[in-house]
Amino acid sequence: MSLEITCTRNEADHKQILRCKNTIDKSSSSFQTMSKILTLAGNEVRLKILFLLDMENELCPCDIADILEMSVPAVSQHIRKIKDAGIISSRREGQTLFYSLNDGGEKILSYIFQGIKQSKIAV
Repeated sequence: MSLEITCTRNEADHKQILRCKNTIDKSSSSFQTMSKILTLAGNEVRLKILFLLDMENELCPCDIADILEMSVPAVSQHIRKIKDAGIISSRREGQTLFYSLNDGGEKILSYIFQGIKQSKIAV
């Protein structure tokens, strides 16, 4: 048995529709950024990496690999995807690269991280 969604409104609220369209249009770049961040954070390992960077401010791939009990090359692949999306940046100290969250990503993810820290995410 399939349910079909129907619309039975008598008259459209054209002001509301126009207002909503304008809001969506004005927020286009924010939607793109949020979508990119949520796509990356949708992978458990990448979410953990982002969480760790938020928690510690910056880490090198070796530290992340030790914490997550993964190989450095595996961690590096995840870091590359996150960095390519512009969510993290790096700084070099000698031979070591340290990664940290960019301001935009940090603000967007802070609500998710608060839920993780407080274990208030319902399944």
